[in-house]
Amino acid sequence: MESKPYNEPRLALNRIYTRGGDSGETSLVGGQRVAKDALRIECYGTVDELNAFLGLARVTATEAGLRELAEAMLRMQHELFNLGSLLATLAEDLHPRQPRITEKEVAQLEAEIDRMNQELPALKSFVLPGGSRLNAELHVARTVCRRAERLVVALAREEPVDGLGVRYLNRLSDALFVASRWASLRLGQAETLWAPNQAASGRE
Repeated sequence: MESKPYNEPRLALNRIYTRGGDSGETSLVGGQRVAKDALRIECYGTVDELNAFLGLARVTATEAGLRELAEAMLRMQHELFNLGSLLATLAEDLHPRQPRITEKEVAQLEAEIDRMNQELPALKSFVLPGGSRLNAELHVARTVCRRAERLVVALAREEPVDGLGVRYLNRLSDALFVASRWASLRLGQAETLWAPNQAASGRE
């Protein structure tokens, strides 16, 4: 049997609260205690937030019958957890078999973007989130993804960070944008295009 590249989780979560974070600190994978509002914590906390919104969108996609998209989003959720593991670990504590992001994850997103985009008409205006619940949820995930990307870029200015994490988040935000359009197309729901003159001042 082919060995798996990453170690499987070794957890025994019998107690959810430990009181260890009551002082406003938390532990990294290597055991270092850091403030809960440290930039590194903001990074993987935002990746966790993105994962939650992606899970919500996946449920909606499943209920809408878009199984292919739902399965892709489940894979993305696993990848985001791998990224969170990476961000929760200082460079000197990384284990060779620790979950991480590789070129393969980035390439897979690019392939999915290209495949969905082939079905879509060219954009002639920016689009507004909405038109369907799934479209809106994918846009929420996209914007959270962009925030995660900005935070990781900021962290990289201060500490060593694997550059593939930034590339992955950049491609993922693009994939979520294209997926929002693709989902609307498959569900027969019109996109909401930006119309500057629909503003109150534009109707004079």
